[in-house]
Amino acid sequence: MKSFLLIGMGTFGHHFCMSLARKKHCEIMIVDKDSEKLEDLLPYVVSAKVGDCRDEKVLKSLGVPSFDACVVCIGNDFQSSIQITSLLKDLGAKYVVAKAEEDVQEKFLLRNGADQVIYPERDIADRVATSLASNSIFDFVQLSDDYGIFEITPLKKWIGKSIRQVDVRNNYNISIVAVKSGNKITTASADYVFTEQDHLMAISDKATIEKFFK
Repeated sequence: MKSFLLIGMGTFGHHFCMSLARKKHCEIMIVDKDSEKLEDLLPYVVSAKVGDCRDEKVLKSLGVPSFDACVVCIGNDFQSSIQITSLLKDLGAKYVVAKAEEDVQEKFLLRNGADQVIYPERDIADRVATSLASNSIFDFVQLSDDYGIFEITPLKKWIGKSIRQVDVRNNYNISIVAVKSGNKITTASADYVFTEQDHLMAISDKATIEKFFK
């Protein structure tokens, strides 16, 4: 069972909370200055508190060190986000995730205690743009600035051949880790034979994938 402290129940905070709630083995506490932002989430969390987390006393009362991760979901008040992020780390938070709206905010959040900085709007925009710009890339999950997991179709010349025969990794610098069929995903062994219906889950850098399907 993992425990999460979510601070700031705006649009992103709501979506993040609901996503966690759909996972198994997650205990969630939510906090916001506005009690109305908490009401519709009460059935999905173990605890909800009204308070201003810029106040160190409020944060202390939450038992910050007991959570596996603390997520600062505030995006429209960067000063408050930095302040809360710093206080969380000072109070012994194990892992702090902070939301940013601009690239320039990342370095300030990292300097002030964030272990991870996320850019929901940028990441979604990049994911959708990558998918729409190609007829062969259906989805994309970013792993780092350069690398990601891409849902792609096999080349026509691969059909009827195995991953081993094509030698995808050495010839194309792409690692195929799974094959998706409908909602089912299975591990791709070296002996897997490509078909026209395949959606392949492949790890590579964006430049290679874009060049590959250009």
